[in-house]
Amino acid sequence: MANTLIPVEERSLTPDEVEALDRRRRRGQLLLVMGFQFTIIATLVTLWAGQDATYGPGWVHPMLYWDLLLWAAAFTAFVNGLRLRRGSNEFFSY
Repeated sequence: MANTLIPVEERSLTPDEVEALDRRRRRGQLLLVMGFQFTIIATLVTLWAGQDATYGPGWVHPMLYWDLLLWAAAFTAFVNGLRLRRGSNEFFSY
């Protein structure tokens, strides 16, 4: 009897295809972890970015730019991680 936890399209994969699928899902999990780390750091940098945006002269706001870059990296890592990890129903523990 087929394992009903496995999606139908994955039930007849070759061992090499299963290995590639596992690599893709592990890479997705890695990107999700990186997304959470970027979010934590971006939240901390937001404290300095607000002060920099308030008191910085003109367009010179390096902490604000770093904060925007960190939020963009977190969003990108989350989106790509979810896309690569789709179809996984297991918990990865590194």
